[in-house]
Amino acid sequence: MKMDETNIAIIKHLRKGRKPFKEIARELGVSENTVRTRFQKLVDEGILEVAGLVDPEALPGHRIVMVGVKLKTMDLIKKGEEFSKLKGVVSVSVVTGQYDLILVVFLKEGFGLLEFYTQEVARIKNVQSVETFVVYKAYNLKVPYIL
Repeated sequence: MKMDETNIAIIKHLRKGRKPFKEIARELGVSENTVRTRFQKLVDEGILEVAGLVDPEALPGHRIVMVGVKLKTMDLIKKGEEFSKLKGVVSVSVVTGQYDLILVVFLKEGFGLLEFYTQEVARIKNVQSVETFVVYKAYNLKVPYIL
């Protein structure tokens, strides 16, 4: 799908949540049908996903941590996919620098950092080391409720 200014503008209008297609169309100077058709094509092609996101700080007993992972292997894509399937993992990024992967992990009472490492990460082979970064305060961070 070609990403043009109209598609990007539609995505920008939806970044803060639901908004009527009629209102988006009026603000962009296009028809409501154009917005509806383009929105559906963006969703069908996997470019746009509509999801309910939560502010983890608003949920008692919940916390976000970032985890830097060093691997003993260079099969970064495969390992990234393995980590992405672990309980609590919101996202995995293959990165340059000191770490091979950066994870965003959602934790709660009863499934904390100890459980994440001993029950989940322990199942992954070829992990050299991990470093945890506890998020004390986040700005503009919303995540899907996956626990």
